[in-house]
Amino acid sequence: MAKYLVTVNYTAEGAKGVRKDGGTKRRKVAGKAVESVGGKLESFYFSFGAQDALVIVDIPDNVSAAALSLAINASGGVRAITTPLLSAEDMDKASGKKTAYKAPGA
Repeated sequence: MAKYLVTVNYTAEGAKGVRKDGGTKRRKVAGKAVESVGGKLESFYFSFGAQDALVIVDIPDNVSAAALSLAINASGGVRAITTPLLSAEDMDKASGKKTAYKAPGA
């Protein structure tokens, strides 16, 4: 399964909902949403500053991650950005792959 970081910013309506329902309910809803696309919620943290919540999930593939992202963002209660995460081992594999890219002017 692929790992993703989902950064969440609540709209005014979304923040009202969190205030009304509390954090554990939002975490439970997020977990069920991730499970609905065959994934697993690894961690869910609320924060303050640049993001309102940080979520790490395991999801089977990019299509499932995109489906979840569309559903979350279409709700109007949040603006979520889904970022694929790579392990150090995956980065080792990526750095070892040869490509045909050349820098401009090279």
